[in-house]
Amino acid sequence: MLVAFSVAPSGDPASGQAPGDASVHDAVAAAVRIVRESGLPNRTSSMFTEIEGEWDEVMDVVKRATDAVGAYGSRVSLVLKADIRPGYSGELTGKVERLENAIGGQGPVGQEL
Repeated sequence: MLVAFSVAPSGDPASGQAPGDASVHDAVAAAVRIVRESGLPNRTSSMFTEIEGEWDEVMDVVKRATDAVGAYGSRVSLVLKADIRPGYSGELTGKVERLENAIGGQGPVGQEL
């Protein structure tokens, strides 16, 4: 399965009040560190982290990443999208490769792949 997820804290962990204009990069870094240390295929972009593996192992990583973010706020927001396709692996890159082939091998801004 492939899972794309985004997790972010809100609120001050000590007071329960939302901080003013706080950055969440430290919290996100804690989550991404857990994903990368899992050993599962993964990729992080500006808004989501994608991870590939079996249901139980992927969901365990998502839970641990979410728990890590919880240390940075009194609440945690989790957005998750899953592509569950039994019997397939390598789809983290395979889906993108098929898309690029379908559009003629053009990369970002018309660059040849």
